[in-house]
Amino acid sequence: MGDFDLDSSFIPALYKPAESLPIANYESDILYLVDTFPVLVVVGQTGSGKTTQIPQFLRKAGWCKDGKRVGVTQPRRVAAITIAMRVAEEVGCEVGKEVGYSVRFEDSTSKSTRIKFLTDGLLIREALMDPLLSEYSVIMIDEAHERSISTDILLGLLKKIMKRRPELRIIISSATIQAKAFFDYFSPSKTPNNALKGEADKKAAAKNIVSDRNKVGSEAKGEADEETTTKDIALDRSKVESEVKGEGGAEETNADLGPVAALTVEGRTYPIDVLHLESPTDDYVKKAAETASVTIDGIVYVVDCGFTKIRVYDPFTGIESLVVTPASKASSIQRAGRAGRTKPGKCYRLYPSENYDELPDSNIPEMQRSNLAPVILQLKALGIDNVLRFDYLSPPPSQLMVKALEFLYALGALDEYAKLTRPLGMRMAELTVEPMMAKALLSAPDLGCLSEMLTVAAMTSLGGNVWFFHDNERKKMNVAGTRFAVEEGDHLTLLNAYTDFVTTEKKQPKFCHENHLNFKSMTRAVKIRAQLKRYLEQLGIAVEEPASGIPQARGRDLAKVAEQVRRCLTMGFFTHAAQMQPDGTFRAVGSEMVLHAHPTSIMFTRKADWVIFQEIMETSTKTFIRDISKIEKGWLTEYAPEYYQVQNTRRPGG
Repeated sequence: MGDFDLDSSFIPALYKPAESLPIANYESDILYLVDTFPVLVVVGQTGSGKTTQIPQFLRKAGWCKDGKRVGVTQPRRVAAITIAMRVAEEVGCEVGKEVGYSVRFEDSTSKSTRIKFLTDGLLIREALMDPLLSEYSVIMIDEAHERSISTDILLGLLKKIMKRRPELRIIISSATIQAKAFFDYFSPSKTPNNALKGEADKKAAAKNIVSDRNKVGSEAKGEADEETTTKDIALDRSKVESEVKGEGGAEETNADLGPVAALTVEGRTYPIDVLHLESPTDDYVKKAAETASVTIDGIVYVVDCGFTKIRVYDPFTGIESLVVTPASKASSIQRAGRAGRTKPGKCYRLYPSENYDELPDSNIPEMQRSNLAPVILQLKALGIDNVLRFDYLSPPPSQLMVKALEFLYALGALDEYAKLTRPLGMRMAELTVEPMMAKALLSAPDLGCLSEMLTVAAMTSLGGNVWFFHDNERKKMNVAGTRFAVEEGDHLTLLNAYTDFVTTEKKQPKFCHENHLNFKSMTRAVKIRAQLKRYLEQLGIAVEEPASGIPQARGRDLAKVAEQVRRCLTMGFFTHAAQMQPDGTFRAVGSEMVLHAHPTSIMFTRKADWVIFQEIMETSTKTFIRDISKIEKGWLTEYAPEYYQVQNTRRPGG
């Protein structure tokens, strides 16, 4: 089920009964406010039960009559899946029946689904097909304080939809003080936060769910605990800091810790398990414990290093990277809330209380530090043509907007008047992959390699490394990868791995083990490819598949197919072009930034004049690129002349 293959055994058995959760004391208040106000902002500490119980309150109160649904959005797919499983268990149904979920590349709902959990990005996609989201009577935006791009855009869309659907009810759920920003956004007249009787503005109301975590079985502190100091912890903060740097940092941490492989807290010793976003699937589920909606049984102590990793986009270089930065107060509160959800626990912060006081209240909203091309593409497809005047909760910097418009123009998604092109621009918006991959995929039919590009798109949409290795096995993993390796780079290597996986006569798990492939990732790639194929067919694009799944069966020139795939990739990823230098490093076009092929890339030990890459990542010492393929320099000017002349042409307006 889903990309984590979760089942009911994952759901903690020690959840408090619904009637003992703090939210239970506010059921009548919440239902009154939903009846009275179009928008309700609910503030409640983690563990108060707002995510699982409010949808059930609404269902019992009749908000799901006449075929209507209650939609609950989550920033992350793992939260949408696990919460749906929990609520289905409480309702007493199978997931996909009365309670279901919908996430990218996977839909577990049916006509009988009345409570639907989904990512905010998926709800925006639904708005492409149903602009008024008419099947929903109530939409609950959960974890809104995380301020993801999709959350912010969704709030703006809902504000517009409310003008056409006054009966629609919006619930915004937040666990931090940022709730006031949401309240003011929907109530410009600044209704008092305690307006529970409708005596002020009739647009919105706020409700604070007071959760006494001691009653819930937690000793985690919302503020720095003077009695909780680093003297109780057998771990140096500098070592913990490197943990947030990702895969490389995690490996460095394991090496640095050496014999210190455990934490001593209050006389008890706990093993240290260093995780990162590319940890094996089960480990990634553990890491998801920081998300506010997911309760993982057994988490008693939380060690907060005080750092976090955020994605930052540089509009001048066009490069998006992950940067380690001090955590915000909101993030620190969230981390503390992970402790003691199902039994008594504590949060240990590896920094003094005065440092906590100096932290910002929240991180910079993703809307103000990200590549906005996907956002603008979605807004244009939704009919919001003047994206500069869209009612953003936090307006993005003009530089980010201009860069995104120029980029989409170069991709061919917008015309010189910044209008969405048809069919290309509209099709790019309707596919659930990033604009660059969407352009590459939609270019494939003309070059006769759509089947192969579908596989490449699926394999690179997994969100992690398809290869796996255990401690001290990196060299062995790289040797195993050479069975599929081709000189042209990573994308064709991934294509070979997928083809062998789906056509192997051996048992697939054994095949993956022998070749250091992640079996769960490979099986998910098969599902993603099938879903992408359905999307293309819905757009009227036929996908011709070989009967055996092997390109040779069609008598094709494999070298020619490989070239066509690389040409398609160039059409989409021309902004991510780089030239190899004599010392083996790369320089991005129009930048002096030094780039290094990631050790997991085929190009780590190979030479090339020009390449395109999909991903860039920074560590404390180097900037790495991943998913790299060789290209010809002439392809850049052949397929993207507008981009390389963009500074000499007038910029498209909004």
